[in-house]
Amino acid sequence: MAQLEGHSGAGLHATSLSRREFLTGSVGAGVLLGAQSLIRPRGSVRSNVTDPYVTANKARRGGTLRAGLSGGTSSDTVDPLNPLNETDYARVYQLYDSLVAMDRDAGPVLALAEEITPNSDATAWTIRLRSGVEFHNGKPLTADDVIYTFRQILDPKAPAAGASAISFVDAGAMKKLDKLTVRVPCKRPFATFYETMPLYYYSIIPVGFDPRHPVGTGPFKFESFTPGVQSTFIRNSNYWQHGLPYVDSVVISDYPDETSQINALLAGQADVVNLLSAPAIAGIRSGGADVVISDGGGWTPFTMRVDQAPFSDVRVRQAFRLIVNRRQMMEVVFGGYGTLGNDVFGIFDPEYDRALPQREQDIAQAKYLLKRAGHEHLSTQIVTGDIAEGVVQAAEVFAQQASAAGVKVALNKVTPTAFFGPNYLKWTFAQDFWGYYGYLPQVGFATLPASPYNETHWDDPHYIDLYNQALATVDGAKRSEIAHEMQRIDYESGGYIIPYFPPLIDGHTTKVHGVAPAKVGRPLFNYDFKILWLS
Repeated sequence: MAQLEGHSGAGLHATSLSRREFLTGSVGAGVLLGAQSLIRPRGSVRSNVTDPYVTANKARRGGTLRAGLSGGTSSDTVDPLNPLNETDYARVYQLYDSLVAMDRDAGPVLALAEEITPNSDATAWTIRLRSGVEFHNGKPLTADDVIYTFRQILDPKAPAAGASAISFVDAGAMKKLDKLTVRVPCKRPFATFYETMPLYYYSIIPVGFDPRHPVGTGPFKFESFTPGVQSTFIRNSNYWQHGLPYVDSVVISDYPDETSQINALLAGQADVVNLLSAPAIAGIRSGGADVVISDGGGWTPFTMRVDQAPFSDVRVRQAFRLIVNRRQMMEVVFGGYGTLGNDVFGIFDPEYDRALPQREQDIAQAKYLLKRAGHEHLSTQIVTGDIAEGVVQAAEVFAQQASAAGVKVALNKVTPTAFFGPNYLKWTFAQDFWGYYGYLPQVGFATLPASPYNETHWDDPHYIDLYNQALATVDGAKRSEIAHEMQRIDYESGGYIIPYFPPLIDGHTTKVHGVAPAKVGRPLFNYDFKILWLS
């Protein structure tokens, strides 16, 4: 009998006590040109989500894939509109699909949508769904389900986690044009609608969806779920991607730490594990298993509240950025794996400004700025915890580096449950983790006063004005110029320190096939278990 315990997902998200993740959007082969070519200055156009790493091989069918994942809690959920933590994200990908997905290069591909087309000024978008897609209960996917999903997300009485980023959508005025076609009007131009749609938070659910009995269009069907312990999913034989998934079932088990994950992997009790550290690589390989290392676009920032002393003084924020020896930190924490950061997110976005000078450690200038700000002998505390790979160790390295500038940093290590508890988004100086988002969608989630996760409490009128201009700009080149101006503000005075983009280190036994590097910023190619197979 299926087990499904209650959770408080909606309540947690209503009070901004949640986590998040991302895919990103794109155009497919059937999309009309014209206005669309102005809106998406992307590269290749993809019309489906077939993975070349899979189709290039002959996959064997059958078996149970056992995933030993960290990052879960007793608040685990299977509600796709309000995922809370790492294992929630993994479950979302088994049960549900979105309109648009991502390929391994963090490029967009159409999924449930066959076409998504804007009008000339991006004040309305038309979505054409794939035909023949069914939910797990046999109900066909229709335009009604898309309208229902949007209205659930934007319900003013109980907005879901993704509501703020699509607040320009006029859900009440959405119109069903035919069985598979929806017109999505916007209250104002929304040129980044594409880039925002594919987040986990926009998985399509059927009319009348009940999270206690989850039904989606995903590659696996729900069988059982015990929060904080284990979840089991069985193959969806009517999945719309022909031939997938390969395995008969997936079992996701919550593990409390990396040591228990590695022990399970080497003992043959788990087939894949996530979020490993660099020191784990040698032991896993010597134990007969293997790892795949990805340079992902996810990020684990240091967060400074700009509305609280001492970080309300921009000179202190600038000094703290100059304290960091980024290469040394990445070497110590990840053995040199990863990508150097420059205090701006969205590294794989074409709108990412690579012309910004790479920030280097400058202790003398940091001391000067701190003295000018009246904080020559500053003492502060950083709130950290095992919320993502390398986070605690990075905090330790920062504390050591800060001492050279006369800054004393004490570590307050808390549990993940406490970190994301009532004080989440209130910490004066802390850390966090994000998956990969494009630049402007990330802004919508993190650096606006109305953002659900504005952990730095950033509120800059000019920045907000630029953001609104960007969303109303359908010309891709002009929008990039606006985004670059925003990134200059992030770089010079924002509340984030982004020293690096961490690598993703996934472990797997040698009997698991299809695991390959990806830039998407989440483990195991966004937990895409449908493309893995067992020998």
